[in-house]
Order: sequence, then C-alpha cells, then structure tokens
Amino acid sequence: MRTSFRSTAALKLRDRDAIITSMGIIFRVYGYLHPPEGYVCDVEYAPSNIFQSAIPKAFRRGVSDKTYYKFFEDEGLRFIRQKYPQYQVFHEPLQKKIVGVKKNQIKETRKPERKLQKLVKQTPADELHEALLDVLKLVTSATGLKTENFGVFGSLLHGFYHPRFSDLDFVVYGKPQLKKLREYLSEAYESANSPLKNEFEKPNVLEGKKWRFHNYSPQEFLWHQRRKLIYGVYHDAKSGRVIKVEFEPVKEWNEIRDEYSTLRKITRLGWAKALVRVTDDAEAAFMPAIYTVETLKLSTSNSARVKNVQRIVSYVEEFRLQAFQDETVYVEGNLEKVETDNDVFHQITLTRCPNYYEQTMKLARL
Repeated sequence: MRTSFRSTAALKLRDRDAIITSMGIIFRVYGYLHPPEGYVCDVEYAPSNIFQSAIPKAFRRGVSDKTYYKFFEDEGLRFIRQKYPQYQVFHEPLQKKIVGVKKNQIKETRKPERKLQKLVKQTPADELHEALLDVLKLVTSATGLKTENFGVFGSLLHGFYHPRFSDLDFVVYGKPQLKKLREYLSEAYESANSPLKNEFEKPNVLEGKKWRFHNYSPQEFLWHQRRKLIYGVYHDAKSGRVIKVEFEPVKEWNEIRDEYSTLRKITRLGWAKALVRVTDDAEAAFMPAIYTVETLKLSTSNSARVKNVQRIVSYVEEFRLQAFQDETVYVEGNLEKVETDNDVFHQITLTRCPNYYEQTMKLARL
C-alpha cells in the first residue's frame, strides 16, 4: 500500500529548488510529482573532481575557487546511470527508476526565493548584482509585485555567475503573479523607452545554433517563444551590456496538488499524431506543462483503438506556454494510458526519449 503524500506542507521542496548531495552533485527539483521517499530531479552540476565536460561553456567556478561543470543535453542522465545510479528514485506508476534524490541522501538544499532575499539585502558586489536589483525594482514598481514573489536560479543561486557574462535567471512564484508579470512585459517590450525587450524579437537570435527538431521549424519556434513573455533582454546602461533575462514560472505552495498518490499506472502505448483544441491552459506555464484538450483528429501507431486524448503533457521546455485556450494545435509525441484512483484516460507526453527531436507542439495555422 502506498503512503499518502497529500499535504503540501510535507512537500518541502518544489520545482527549481536545489539539492546538494554528499558528493557535491547539484540537482534541481523537477516539477511537483514526487514519490514519498524523495524527489524527481534534473542533475545540473558536478564538481570537477568527478566530472569534466568537453563543452567550453560548461565550466563553472564556485565559492573558494571550487570548480564545477554543468551538464548539457543527456550528459547528466548518462552520468547518473553509469557512475552514480544511487541517485535515482523508483517511480511506481511508470514502474521504472528515474533521476532523483532520496530524502536521506540530501546534504543541503538551496531555495531561489531565499537566495534572492539575501541578494536584495546586500550591497551590490558587482555589475550583474546591480543589474539584478535594477530589473527587480523596475518590475516590482510597474506591477505592484513584491520581491518575495521572485527567486533566482542557475549560476546566481549557486554563486557561479560571472559579472560580465552571466544572465539574470529569475523565478516568479504563483499564477496571479505570473499573469501580472506577463501583462507588464507585453507592454514593456513594445515601449521604445523600456530597457527590457523581447529576446526573440529578432530572427538572428538563433544564428550559429544547430536546429534539431524535425517537425518544428526555427521560424515557428521564434513565433511561439516571442509570445510567451517570460524571455527578455535588459539593456543595462550602467555596464553597457545587453543581459538575457528569464522569468521561470513556479507554483506557489497553495497551488501545488499532489497527484502522485492517486496515480496507479502510466503505460506507454506508442507514437501519436493529433490535432487538438486547448480547452484549459491553467497549467501551461509550469513543469510539466499540462494542456487539457479536445481531440479533433488522432493517428496512433498502437493497435488499440484510442479515440481521443484528454491532455497534452510536456516535460520539454520548448513547449511550455506553447498554446492557449481555444487555440488549435498539432502535436506529435508519446501516447500514454493513465490510470488513477478515479479515472482512466489517454494523453500525449512530450519528454526525453529516443524520438526527442521528432516531438512537436505548435499552432495548426501560423
């Protein structure tokens, strides 16, 4: 019998909180669906004495000159499975182990909101720190939001950042807060006087980058990214830099609902292509992004006669905030049967898999 894990108070960590193990490996808590004994995670960094990457941009220098490397693409997954398989948790509905950290393996945690409050109270140590405070002041003054509604992740959370080269990676907590932020950024991006601009307003943002998606063109990507209104650049007059700014949506504690304890089984059925209409986009901004849909057309590789899918679930960051209510989208991904305590339904899931770059979700007509 599975232990109930319904209390949000018991869920002490949430999406984008950080876990550090005794080996010094840094994990990021991934979403909100976790087994009782631990947390599903994405492995982000490892000390240089146990992992080194050939990717130049992976290098990080931390506190006291301790060095780390960031994982890119499937490097982290291979690292854990081949060298540190103990950092996996058993996902009962999927009936398999996935990257994660058990509660008794946690040495330290770092929370984005706490780190930001420390940075707010400190005298700026460098130009990036000063730019962070300037952006935060600009956003909070315009929206009425508080600094407590935000956090920082990535290099800022861990003290890896470079004052001249690092980005500003914010977390914004809560659905109402995200709505206010996106409304403000929509106006700011169109204002000639605003130092904040849309990161994807110019097509050359993808120059020099290899495009791998098969069913999703660079032009379609730019169009979708542009309207998400969480990605920007800040023209910092003090340093002369144009700094990338990102606002990652994370749920407030009172918005988190445990679904793990009600899940019984998730069965992969094959590949699906579908044309669907979004009927509910309330969870589209979070990890995973969930879209409740009405099926218009469905083609599957499975012999079972599945007539419709109830939702699209995306663990692929490119497909968060990808569509909004009443929009019609084309989707390709993994067809799954979901069995819960009270229901049985089908969904299309976009996630790390052998056909990763064949997956897509995009407006049917652009």
